[in-house]
Amino acid sequence: MADTAVELNERYKVGKVIAKYDLTAFHEELPDRWLGKGREAQSLRELADDLNVELLRAAMKSANIEPLDGEVQNTYRLLTGEEVSSGMRTAKRNELEREGIDVDSVEGDFVTHQAIYTYLTEVLDVSKEEQDDLDPVEKHSDRINRLRSRTEAVSADSIESLMNNDAIEVGEPEVSVTIQVYCQECRRQYTLSTLLSQGGCDCRN
Repeated sequence: MADTAVELNERYKVGKVIAKYDLTAFHEELPDRWLGKGREAQSLRELADDLNVELLRAAMKSANIEPLDGEVQNTYRLLTGEEVSSGMRTAKRNELEREGIDVDSVEGDFVTHQAIYTYLTEVLDVSKEEQDDLDPVEKHSDRINRLRSRTEAVSADSIESLMNNDAIEVGEPEVSVTIQVYCQECRRQYTLSTLLSQGGCDCRN
């Protein structure tokens, strides 16, 4: 096991979140999970997702919700998954709000894999010789996708509010935000995910 004598550092978001949701066991296991000591090594993204799932579980239990097996993971997927429609995401957010969970607060506590890396290296003083997890494309793609998902959710909430106030009329609205990138040299256009996944424009590959 890792050295559990290292205290939480709440100046960093990861430490603050772990303290807020009383996830000290996760804190103690964090270095070994990343380094693969006594277990299969996890990526920074997997560690971030695991921490987010655990804080979501804690938030649900604080609201007297006893989630079934797999329910927390599915709820997290509905809140953050790129493939989830805005309608499904909004429905899940509304359901959690009715159960007494401040979804905005919980989502604000979600950490990124970059935050995990910073905490591991700067607070827990853990390092790896190779840092494949720090792929810049992955880092920026994650950041953009979270912003896109948030834009969809906010837009859907606004439309629902306008409908409830009879300001607009829509049958069953579903909001989708797509980011397009246009290459001015060859005049090709790509979705952002396609451009990133193939490493750039065809005219440069």
